[in-house]
Amino acid sequence: MNITQILLAAQSADGNLRTVAEGNLKQFQEQNLPNFLLSLSVELSDDERPPESRRLAGIILKNSLDAKDSAKKELLIQQWVSLDPSIKLKIKESLLITLGSSVHDARHTSSQVIAKVASIEIPRREWQELIAKLLGNMTQQGAPSSLKQATLEALGYVCEEISPEHLEQDQVNAVLTAVVQGMNQTELSPEVRLAAVKALYNALDFAESNFANEMERNYIMKVVCDTVVSKEVEIRQAAFECLVAIGSTYYVHLEPYMQTIFNLTANAVKGDEEPAALQAIEFWSSICDEEIELQEEYEGSDDANSTVNYRFIEKALPSLVPMLLETLLKQEEDQDQDDNVWNISMSGGTCLGLIARTVCDAIVPLVMPFVEGNITKPDWHCREAAIFAFGSILEGPSVEKLAPLVQSGLDFLLNTTKDPNSQVRDTTAWTLGRVFELLHSPASANPIITNANLPRIMNVLLESSKDVPNVAEKVCGAIYFLAQGYEDAESISSVLTPFLPNVISALLSAADRADTTHFRLRASAYEALNEIVRVSSIPETSVILGQLLQEIMRRLNLTFDLHILSSGDKEKQSDLQALLCGALQVIIQKLSSSDAKSIIAQTADQLMFLFLRVFACHSSTVHEEAMLAIGALAYATGTDFVKYMPEFFKYLEAGLQNYEEYQVCSISVGVVGDICRALEDKILPFCDGIMTVLLKDLSNSMLNRSVKPPIFSCFGDIALAIGDNFEKYLPYAMPMLQGAAELLGVLDHTDDDMVDYGNQLRRGIFEAYSGILQGIKGAKAQLMIPYAGHLLQFTEAVYKDGSRDESVTKAAVAVLGDLADTLGPSSKDLFKSNLFHVEFLRECHDLDDEVRDTASWVQGMINQALVS
Repeated sequence: MNITQILLAAQSADGNLRTVAEGNLKQFQEQNLPNFLLSLSVELSDDERPPESRRLAGIILKNSLDAKDSAKKELLIQQWVSLDPSIKLKIKESLLITLGSSVHDARHTSSQVIAKVASIEIPRREWQELIAKLLGNMTQQGAPSSLKQATLEALGYVCEEISPEHLEQDQVNAVLTAVVQGMNQTELSPEVRLAAVKALYNALDFAESNFANEMERNYIMKVVCDTVVSKEVEIRQAAFECLVAIGSTYYVHLEPYMQTIFNLTANAVKGDEEPAALQAIEFWSSICDEEIELQEEYEGSDDANSTVNYRFIEKALPSLVPMLLETLLKQEEDQDQDDNVWNISMSGGTCLGLIARTVCDAIVPLVMPFVEGNITKPDWHCREAAIFAFGSILEGPSVEKLAPLVQSGLDFLLNTTKDPNSQVRDTTAWTLGRVFELLHSPASANPIITNANLPRIMNVLLESSKDVPNVAEKVCGAIYFLAQGYEDAESISSVLTPFLPNVISALLSAADRADTTHFRLRASAYEALNEIVRVSSIPETSVILGQLLQEIMRRLNLTFDLHILSSGDKEKQSDLQALLCGALQVIIQKLSSSDAKSIIAQTADQLMFLFLRVFACHSSTVHEEAMLAIGALAYATGTDFVKYMPEFFKYLEAGLQNYEEYQVCSISVGVVGDICRALEDKILPFCDGIMTVLLKDLSNSMLNRSVKPPIFSCFGDIALAIGDNFEKYLPYAMPMLQGAAELLGVLDHTDDDMVDYGNQLRRGIFEAYSGILQGIKGAKAQLMIPYAGHLLQFTEAVYKDGSRDESVTKAAVAVLGDLADTLGPSSKDLFKSNLFHVEFLRECHDLDDEVRDTASWVQGMINQALVS
């Protein structure tokens, strides 16, 4: 079969031809993978073949080595590893030859595929000659610039794909030498210089020992700083990107170069083209990130003036702040219409915000003269820049420093919501949101919002919610943060009650008028509505919330009549249903936590009918929101929920089996817990079905690992609900728990994500054991004796592990109490031979009250068991 013809046919405009060709490729791949991959590499390397077939060959080859999904990726790696070495060698030789191709696309694709192969082989100590071969291309006499460019690209991609520990230091030195030479101004080809700068960017993580050596560091920094003033803007941009990365990675080595870097960045910000200027600002943002992190690290320790924090921002402040304030005046017309816009003024404002968090109060006197000098100017650019500057510095400085400014300026901001320019109104609404988010605290001695100014504030916000969509969206955000400020102040939140009908009406109107292009306004309006519901005072608002419940149900019912003609229509319907289900969840939760429960009882049948209709629309996002709302309804209706189970169960089962959209699966697992707590032993008829699916989920390697800890917790919920009826599931559930406990022994403790996952898994396992022990307590308690020894060994291993967090500590201690409580005298010998619990409980007395109280109860339970 002619691979070239098939690859061309697979891109044909004729659908039939395309389908046949795709089938042929699939068949070739399945029947003879080694030759399939070899044929693709030959196609890619042959300059006689058409560019279209070569391009597709390269893409298929790359996709045969890598995938986003981790399970699929692992499978592809194993397939490559098990290929005949002679075939692999031929493929790799083909790829290296392609770097010298006259066709740019082929060279580019080949460099990417080389990196994918390297990512599999180099960590396994294979293809050790790759770096030397690539470097050979760079030193080859008379090597064409196209070969050098492709080689540097390949080196950059290889560095991106592998970890620093996989290269020897002499290899790193050779790579850096080649890359830095490629950046040199003596290199005439701009394409080569650009590829070299990008390769350096990817190689920086490998250069730790080179940056620790002053001579080498000086040389690298000189070349980067020289490259920042190249005549090609793309190269200047890439060189600034290197500086940004150096700022983050090698902050401790920067001091000698900071004056030079300041001059280079200042020149770029003032006069360079936007791509380079943006990166110049980004450099200072990255320095802020480093210094904020250092401050947080040393907070509360005597090390606050540690030499590690050079306070570059503080030292540059008098020059840096004026430079950034100037950028705020470079707005684009209509930039408020596009939320994804990123330009010099947005970047400058973001950097100003980071500086405020870095130096706190010190920024205020540098920014306020700019605000006061521009806020009333006739040019809208000046007014918008002044408000943007003020809004940007609200996080960082102390409340004492900001409160007087905000109190004197709040009235002005409220008036500016009527500014004739929409961009000024947009930034004003954003700034009001920031004021409410960061400084509004009703319980403080000198609150920003008082009984005196609240009516005016509400009036202005409700009026502005009718503004153009992008402004209205920010106003909804401001209403959200205004409400959120009252969340912890139960008694004070009733001050919002008089405004509730008008706020609800304004937000529903904002959500209604959100046309198809402004989905964000609709989402923002419903988020604000949900927050207003959360902080409202019951019982005084229960009638209003009951009416709102009916209105949201009416709206959800209307979504089923929408005309669905395209996938876009379907998506809009799903998005709207998700928002409405989210609102219903919040209302149900609010009403069910009070005397207003009767309102839910009266509407439960209608609600459930609506949620089941939503499920029938089959969309994962709606699936999630409707599932969460049903969890809230189960909690609210208690044992009465059982009447909905026969109809609901098929959707619950489908959610639990949704491996691809694992968030749906995870939420469905959480809802099983809600239903267990609501129904108690009435859930028994459905437990076989639920347990079967949960056990399958645990065995499924394709399911995202984050779902597994909640599944274990869910075992505990089921056991608590059905008591000793859980006996029939013990032979299946317990080996799963034990297997997971053993897996924790081999987790990689150097990887923060794995440590977090390990803690989630431990907590899930302990919660499962606690639920099962409490559920089986009584006549059948002896069933747990065979598992008790393993549980204690696991708990001891967790106790000795320094990476456990406090939630794991609490769950681990609690399980010891449950074990002693359930097994009673039968646990006496176990506790006598596993004395680690003595130290463990002692350690808990230094932790928070909740852990201390749990530990005291556990001590009592163990003492009872020991004296029995």
